[in-house]
Amino acid sequence: MQLVCPAGNLPALKAAVDAGADAVYVGLRDQTNARAFPGLNFNDEELRQGIAYAQARLRKVYLALNTYPDSVRLSQWYAAVDKAAELGCDAIIAAEMAVLDYATRRHSQMARHLSVQGSATTAPALRYMHERFGISRAVLPRVLSVQQVERLCEQAPVPIEVFAFGSLCIMVEGRCQLSSYVTGASPNRHGVCSPASFVRWEEHDDGGRSVRLNRVLIDRFEPAEPAGYPTVCKGRFAVGGETFHALEEPTSLNTLELLPRLASAGVAALKIEGRQRGVAYVASVTRTWRDALDRYKVAPDRWKARPEWQAGLAKHAEGHQTTLGPYHRHWH
Repeated sequence: MQLVCPAGNLPALKAAVDAGADAVYVGLRDQTNARAFPGLNFNDEELRQGIAYAQARLRKVYLALNTYPDSVRLSQWYAAVDKAAELGCDAIIAAEMAVLDYATRRHSQMARHLSVQGSATTAPALRYMHERFGISRAVLPRVLSVQQVERLCEQAPVPIEVFAFGSLCIMVEGRCQLSSYVTGASPNRHGVCSPASFVRWEEHDDGGRSVRLNRVLIDRFEPAEPAGYPTVCKGRFAVGGETFHALEEPTSLNTLELLPRLASAGVAALKIEGRQRGVAYVASVTRTWRDALDRYKVAPDRWKARPEWQAGLAKHAEGHQTTLGPYHRHWH
């Protein structure tokens, strides 16, 4: 299985490659990608350098053009497709049909991967995208059980990529109605569930902190309590006289123990989430998964998830907690 790792900047790209990533995925400094944080992503020269660094080591670079443009600005996405081809990206990752159609017509030699934001969860959906736009891979949303992934691997006309580690999303990827309701801004076009311009931290006399998203109170943290980036789904709310994580606790997806099952299913690639994370995260998580995959390849029958792997990944998890998420459903 290919190991696909995030790179929010050039140092992270080099760290991922050096730690054993088979491919890295990156974005441009605009709204064509779904991680449009200030100070993140690549300009043309950085992307050129990153592609050269990766390809010189026989690794691949995928450019995420995975947001949904409005019709007025569609030309910006077309130009980004042209840039990907010009600079020598190995593939684009896209969801919008117009963007895929343009890439199919103008740069048919460049591979096209269907983004998780395409929300394709059935074989007919994948078949349509393959027949119409020639996609060569599909990234599945993080809402499917492992049984559903297995069935798709059997039925899909293209290789399947799944998320292996990183942040969870309980909504339709990139189109969260909760954050849209609170901020009035599309999480897709603004590249993040909680755009920084809407976030306000408040320090309290006792050393605690509160965080608001567009004036809506999302959470309050005790003085020594770690605080993650505030999203509506992972906030704490007063419900029925209790205050708790009403929708989802801050926790990270970790499928390491499912590696043999995903390999047996025929999953082609494992994706690490986290282009917004730092170099230390990218290097550490990539190194752990590289070791796990290499050891599985050598001795699949004797492979077990090592405690030190899980401990290392837990350090980089939201709330220092990990979960199998929708992959593991007792009732399924």
